[in-house]
Formats: sequence, C-alpha cells, structure tokens
Amino acid sequence: MLETLQFVCEYLINSPILLLLIMSFPLWLLARKSGVFPSKRMMCLFLIPVLISFFLITVNDGGGLRRILLFSILLIDMAFLGIAFVDLMMIVPPSVFSGTRTVQRIASQGKRQKVEIEIINHSSKSCVVALRDDLPESFVAEPNRFDASISGRSRLQFIYELTGQRRGRVVLECIHLMVGSPLKLWQGFYRLPSESIVDVYPDMKQIAEYDLLARTNRLNLMGLRRTRKIGQDNEFERLRDYTQDDNYKHIDWRTTARRNKLTVRDFQANQSQRILFMVDCGRMMTGTAGEISLLDHSLNAMLMLSYIALRQGDSVGMLSFSDRIHNFTPAKNGVKHINRLLNASYDQQARYVESRYDDAFLYLRSHCSKRSLVILVTNVIDEINSHQINQYLTSLTGRHLPLGVFLRDQAMFSAVDEYESRNDPSKKQIYEAAAAVDVLNWRRQVVRDLRHQGALAMDLFPEDLTSELINQYLQIKARHLL
Repeated sequence: MLETLQFVCEYLINSPILLLLIMSFPLWLLARKSGVFPSKRMMCLFLIPVLISFFLITVNDGGGLRRILLFSILLIDMAFLGIAFVDLMMIVPPSVFSGTRTVQRIASQGKRQKVEIEIINHSSKSCVVALRDDLPESFVAEPNRFDASISGRSRLQFIYELTGQRRGRVVLECIHLMVGSPLKLWQGFYRLPSESIVDVYPDMKQIAEYDLLARTNRLNLMGLRRTRKIGQDNEFERLRDYTQDDNYKHIDWRTTARRNKLTVRDFQANQSQRILFMVDCGRMMTGTAGEISLLDHSLNAMLMLSYIALRQGDSVGMLSFSDRIHNFTPAKNGVKHINRLLNASYDQQARYVESRYDDAFLYLRSHCSKRSLVILVTNVIDEINSHQINQYLTSLTGRHLPLGVFLRDQAMFSAVDEYESRNDPSKKQIYEAAAAVDVLNWRRQVVRDLRHQGALAMDLFPEDLTSELINQYLQIKARHLL
C-alpha cells in the first residue's frame, strides 16, 4: 500500500499538468456550484502554469535541476490556485441583489416603449456588473446590454427602448446580471426574479389613418373606392349641432344661417347587418408576406374592416380555429366592441397543424343563426383543402352570404413572370414555372366554382387584403346583398 502511494506521488510529481488539473478540480467544482464561471483573464492566466509544465516535460535532466523545476512549478500552481480561491470567495453572491422592472402592460406591434430597470446592491461591497433583460427573440432592445459599477448599499437605474415584433402575451421572468470578482478572475451569472407581463397588440395606426382621411374626405389615398348606392338613400331624421366628425356635405346652410350656428342633417341609419370573420390559424397561415405573417395580414384587415363596419352600425363577430376552436366572439355592434375583438385576436398564432374546417363550420352553424356576411380568409395551397373550403362555404349559401378570401403566394407569380421574361430559361425555371401555373389554374377554378354556386370569392396578394376587403364590404352594403 505504501509502495503504491509512493508510486502515485512520484507519477504526479513527474506529470505537472495532470497534477495541476487534479488540484484545480475542487476549485472548478466550487465555482460551478455557486453559479460562477472563469473569466477570459482567468483562462489566460491558467495557461501560464500549463505552458511551464509543458516546458518541464522537455527537460530530461536526471539531476537536481528537474526536481528544482518541479518544486517551483508546484509552488506556482499552489499560489495561482490560492489567489483564484480567495478571489472566488470575494465575489458578491446573488442573494445581495434585487431587481425590479417597470414596463407598460400593453404594447403595440412594431412600436417602441421605454422600460426602466432598477438594481439594488444590499451588501457593503462594490462590484462591476453587466445587465441584460430577459427578452424573447420577438423583442428588440436598444441598447440590449448595460455595463456599470455599483457601490455598496446603492441602486442603479437603466432605461432602454423595447420593440415587440410579434403579437401575443410575453412573460418576462427575470433580469440577467453578470458580476465580476475583485481581480476579474471570475464571473457570476445571476437571475434576479422580476416577472412582468407584456401584451403586444397589433398596431392600430391604420384606424387612426382612416379617421383622419375620412374627416378630410380623402379615403381614396387608402385605396378605398367610392361606391354608388343602389336604391333610396338614408331618410332624414333630425337636425343637430355640427361636430368635427361630421361630413361637411350634411351641413344645412339655411338652418345654420337662421340659428347662426353650424347645423347638420341627421339621417336614419340603415338596418344593422352582421359580419362574422372566420380566422384560420392552421399551417396554411404560417407563411410570410413581406415582414409579417399571413395571419397578421388577416388580423389587420379584420380589425380595420371591423372598425369601419362598427361605425356603420353593423355587428361584427369572430371565430378563430385550427385543429380546434380557439375563440368565439359573438357579433355585437358599437365602436367599443373593437376592444373585444382586439383582445380576442391579439394572441392568436398560426400553428403547424391541419385546420378542421368541418368543426369550424359546424360550430358556426350552431352559434350563428342570423343571416351574416361570413368572411373566411385563408391560404389555398393544395387541392384537398380547397375542396373542403368550397364544400363548406357553399353550404352556407341561402342562410348566410359567404365570402372566401384566398391569399396569393408572391413566389408563384414571380416564378411565372421570371420564366416569361427570359429568352433561354433553365430547366429549374421551367419546372418551377410549370408547377406554379398548375397551382394558379386550379386556384382560379376554385374561385370560379365558388362564384358559380352563389358564394363570393376573392384571390389577391396579402398586401392588398385590407383595402380590397373593405371595398368588397362597401359594395355589399351598396347592393343590399345582406
């Protein structure tokens, strides 16, 4: 036993690198348990005894020189590890820090908002810290990191701008804090609990733009066309005082001159009509057009049309679905109903599952008995789904007015255009163009079949969805199709 121990000791002495690793292992283990990791400075300094050990291996002197060098390298290793241990013990632990985050609960997609973070050092030690907030990939922070020195018994405040690029609810669970040791040999990576909930809603700038253009009678700038009403106009109801939201064409100038006050003619509103959106959240809506998803295009168009319809006195509802029913908001009127639609749609996300149109239309049949304009916005990418959509949409004719809106894939049209513009296309371009033409042909056939069976159908690019859908709605109102 004694001989074995002596042999092991001599072997370790003659293998300084292995000895260094064995001696440093408890130190690494202690650091890891404390949530502390070696810094770049530590790793660079650790290379010094390693290189000296490598040099010692090349010394084959059998006399006292090798033993002196071995003893020296042993002292260097012990001194280095001792300094590293002391520096590790002096690092400020996570228990002495606390952090709070101040952020608005509601944010708009693509809009910046200020976030304030406060870090408190409850100990008497000063230290150097680096801070990052706990943000998902859908959030962009400017700046995204802060480096500072915090004194003992003090607090620091950091302010940055946060931009939510994706709709939905996001939970910010903690604040990431990196603390350096006094000699900067170690870095502690701590998680300070600080939970905040941020609801990212779609940007409603389109609605504000619509209100502005409507007041100035310039809705054509949004792509909205004037629609001539068929039949009798609204009937006169009463006179009232002028407001900023009124159309100047409704001013009664004779009454204004007599009263010496702007007066407008009020008209009876047309009978309230119902609109129900069917929002497809399945795999066909996971694609993108521009910088946002197809589902985002659909929801933006839905919210814009809903706002206009509610201002017209109509009722609007929404049914979102994929392989199951996500949410159903019954149709109601009043401009304030836009808030319910917004709360019901802001956290809807497209999922990589097959949409169950049968369940969605069955749910619609049992929860919506009054005649409505049923708008289904989806993306047709295969014949099976197109057959189902055709079957279920046309089954609504007579009871409802169905409208199928199919979003075009820009890549398909680009493949055909690129093929036609080239004098000598490659085989790949020929194959892509042939496949695109085949898909486009049966898409056109789907639209024709729907129109032939009494349903309305639109085939358009996602970027044109909002304006074209509103124009279609105004035509339906003007022709009294409901």
